[in-house]
This record gives sequence, C-alpha cells and structure tokens, in this order.
Amino acid sequence: MNYTPHTEEDVRKMLDVIGIGSTEELFGPVPEKLRLKELDLPPGISEMEAVSLVNDLAARARADAPALSFIGGGAYEHFIPSVVDAMISRSEFYTAYTPYQPEVSQGTLRAIFEFQTMICELTGMEVANASMYDGSSALAEAVLMAVRITGGSRVLLPRSLHPFYKEVVKTYVHGIGLEIVEIPWSEAGTLDLEALDQELRADTAAVVVQNPNFLGVLESLSEIGDLVNRSSAAYIAAVNPISLGVIAPPGDFGADIVVGDGQPLGIPLSFGGPYVGFFATRDKHVRKMPGRVCGQTTDVDGKRGFVLTLQTREQHIRRDRATSNICTNQTLCATAATVYMASLGPRGLEEVGMLNWNRSHRARKALTDLKGVHDRFPGNSFNEFVVETDKPALETLAALEARGISGGIDLGRFYPELDRCILTCVTETKTDTDVDRLVDVWREI
Repeated sequence: MNYTPHTEEDVRKMLDVIGIGSTEELFGPVPEKLRLKELDLPPGISEMEAVSLVNDLAARARADAPALSFIGGGAYEHFIPSVVDAMISRSEFYTAYTPYQPEVSQGTLRAIFEFQTMICELTGMEVANASMYDGSSALAEAVLMAVRITGGSRVLLPRSLHPFYKEVVKTYVHGIGLEIVEIPWSEAGTLDLEALDQELRADTAAVVVQNPNFLGVLESLSEIGDLVNRSSAAYIAAVNPISLGVIAPPGDFGADIVVGDGQPLGIPLSFGGPYVGFFATRDKHVRKMPGRVCGQTTDVDGKRGFVLTLQTREQHIRRDRATSNICTNQTLCATAATVYMASLGPRGLEEVGMLNWNRSHRARKALTDLKGVHDRFPGNSFNEFVVETDKPALETLAALEARGISGGIDLGRFYPELDRCILTCVTETKTDTDVDRLVDVWREI
C-alpha cells in the first residue's frame, strides 16, 4: 500500500514552483557514488515468523551473555523498583511530548517541574531545566553556556574526563574557535591542581571536572572550586547522580553549572539508550541556559498550575537569541528518573549510594590483595576502580569472559599507557556472592 499523501498533480505543482523537472533533481548535489539505488532487503515474512525470529535472537543473546557483568564506564546496572515501569507505562506518561498547550498538559508539566526540583535538591543548585539528551550533550551545552557567560576562548578539560564526553564537547564547539586544553591527572588519579592553576588565565571560559572521573576516582571539588572561583572562568561539574546520595553536591563548592546523565536513576541500560541528561545552574545564569524551564504559577481562579516559563530553543524565539536547538523531548526518561527518586527518597538514595560505596570498595580491596593485581590509582573511588595486572588487559578480560564474567573496560583503548589496566564497576546489584565469584575467577587466572 502506498502511504504517500501527495498526488502526482500535487508533486508537479511543487516542482513547478521551485523550477525543477523532477524530484530526482533535488538530489543533484549528492555525488552519484554516494546514492543508494535500492535497499537490499530480504523477502518479507509474516508476523508469526517475525515474532519467532525475534524470540530466537533474544534466546541466543541470553545464552551468549556472561552470567556476571562488572562493566560501567558511564552506563550502570542498578536495581529499578517496579513502581517506575508501572508509572511510566501509563498512557498519559508514555506518550510524553513537548507540552505546547499548558491547559491540556498539566500532568506532563507537573512531572517536569518535579524533575527539575529534585535535580536542584540533588545538585545543590538553584534552577534546573527540563530534560537534556544525555550526560555528554549536557556537558557540551554547559561549555557553550560558559562561553556565553564569560566570553572566554579556552576551556580546560581533565584528561580523566569520560573520553566520549570529551569527543562530544569537541564536536559541539567545532567551528567557534574555542581552544580545548587538557589537564593531566596526578598519581592518585585526581586532577593535577598545579597544572590547573598554571592554565587558568583571563581568557579561560570554563573549567570542567568530572566527579567521580572516568577512572572512578573522586575529585576534591572544594580545592578545585577554590582555584576556579578566584578566576573569571565558569566552574562546571559533571557528576554521577547516585554518588550525590553520599557525598556533598557540587553546589556546595561553588559550581556554576552541574550536569550529568540520569541513566543511573531508574533507567535501564537498553543497549545504550534512550537516556536523559540533567542540567542545573545558578539563578543568575538562567537566561543563558539552554532548553526549557517549567515553572509553577496560578490560574485566574488562584489554583496552582504549571507552564513553560522559559523556552530558549530557536523554534520558540528569534534564532539569533536562541541558546540551543535541543529538540527531542526526553520527558519519558525524565519521568522515570523522577519516579525513581520519589520512590527512594533522600534516605533510600543514601542507602543505594552506601551499598555502591561499600561493595565496590570490598571488591577493590579483595582484588588488589591478589598476587599480580595492583591498585593503579590509590585515590578515593565510587562505584568504579582501576586494577593493573602484569598481563595486557585484553588478555585478562578474555580469560574472565571465558569463565562467564565481563570483567570491565580495557583502559588501553583510551589511554595507551594504561594497556594493562581494567576499569571495574560494582553497584548494589552485585551481591557478596557475586564479588566472591569475581575474586575467585581472578585468582584462577
């Protein structure tokens, strides 16, 4: 069945208006060798055959998957209370879209407002926007916002920043003449404060710190804040939200912008997405912030209501005044994060954070007590830690995989000098038995 809504006459009229003879001419700028003549698709199958095929693929995936996974690196396996799926499966939530008409979107706007409020409470900041795409794009938007605030032409990024985050930042700022300066890490795996101090200049737009960083090490936000806040640069913190259940938020240490990925807050791994980013800042910077802000107000009868107070994307205001072109609405994922935080509450989030802290530290000590396994970065860590062996990391990981365990991430993929190092993640989903199994297999190999 042809679903094209235009008749041949409609198409002819449109082509006449723009002065071309066929739709094929629209693709004239695309080189011939890059054009796809037709899709190479297999013959169609019935619905019953399609369901059987998908079930077979799922069964094979489950059979091939390791029994235990200790992979983190920015996306984490956490327990998700059943109330999260139950709530976001309701039709009024799972059809979430941009709430253009507040009078018929009060439920969606309320969910966004609660999300913003909880993010502010979690990060220690004054205002948060509606959902961003993910943690990496939220950080890139924060760097652009810092340039708008300070007018600087340099941004300082730690070498220990998640490599994918770093690439996204570079992509976002490409073409605006922003110099990216990399700050090395110390022997403990923390940001080298002496190098940071030397690179802080009058033309520095922002200093970015990730906490915990990609190596799993916790940074001294207080010392970094003391340095940065003596300069004109903006202080940007990218954080793991689960860690904020047990450590003080960046807002307590003078951060200007706090961003992160909301995936740990009740959103499954799902083969890489969709996720949701969060973005919080100081009230004085709200006009420079990208995205949308949902606000609380009262209607003509004095009843509480919710509206989009600020809409800074180019679809809503003059393009030259827009701060971003964030289009896709991540409210479904933001609602999941909101339900997760509401169901746990402050005490529950603290308990989850402590479980992550205790179990990861137990695993770290047990592994580094083994002969031939070393603690690469002795700094305080959260969730993740780096172990170094006398063998290449790929060889060690292959041996673990053969015994049913995904042991972590080969850091040599990103840092050549760490080719014998493995980033290992332990969350609250790993029991003492799981950790013991990990250690026993490490002992074998």
